[in-house]
Amino acid sequence: RLGLATVCLVPVVARACYKRSNHRLFLIFGIANYMITRRPVKEANQLIVGVIASPADLRFAVTMHQPPDLFELRLDHLCGMLDPLERKMSILSGRRGEPAPVIVTARDPREGGANNLSFQQRLDLLLRFLPYAKYLDVELRSTRGFKSLLERARKQHVRRILSFHDFKSTPSPGSLRARAASAKAHGADIFKVATRTDTPAELARLVHFVMNKGVDLSVSAMGIGRLGAISRLLLASYGSVLNYGSLRRAQVEGQLPIELLRSALRR
Repeated sequence: RLGLATVCLVPVVARACYKRSNHRLFLIFGIANYMITRRPVKEANQLIVGVIASPADLRFAVTMHQPPDLFELRLDHLCGMLDPLERKMSILSGRRGEPAPVIVTARDPREGGANNLSFQQRLDLLLRFLPYAKYLDVELRSTRGFKSLLERARKQHVRRILSFHDFKSTPSPGSLRARAASAKAHGADIFKVATRTDTPAELARLVHFVMNKGVDLSVSAMGIGRLGAISRLLLASYGSVLNYGSLRRAQVEGQLPIELLRSALRR
């Protein structure tokens, strides 16, 4: 029997496959396999992440009876409410009543960051919230500037996510493999990639990279755009270790509500 997530995504799948493309059969096969079997990924560390990017998200997060594995704090969105946010950190309910681990990030404006924050503003935000973090996410392009921050995170046993965002297209698998290798060389625990997936060809390139990443490094991958929703389920099925869902309102096109994501991944 098809689940709610699958039923909701049928129109997306139909639009994904109507155009002529060399990648059409590959995508149809992958999507059909997911929709028929819905097998859970055999990944011990496959995690669901709830994105907190607004006061409404925060209010919802602190009242969740079944919180996700992680919360991502989008500090670039939340920079106008830092004191209330800090007071709420101790009551972000996790499993067994413990505080939920959090990912802290203050996104570079060149990669979708809000409020056009300067480097120093982003650094100050990350340093302030690093003590609460289980993961720190900074852009691969920012590793040189954030070298001391990344080293501090390592010493504090905060895992490091180095990320790459392309809102215009999906680069070739070879280009993504080169970025993953660079992330590993800079000490990443996870390489996160989010790219534009408006066409079957773009989605196929992203799936191909995740299946053939060419480096011993965990990868979190997701699509943005017309095929963003189905990309997130496909990529989770192929081993994406961090899978992001919205708590109240999606931040980007294709981001799934967290309950729909949880249902699809049988969590």
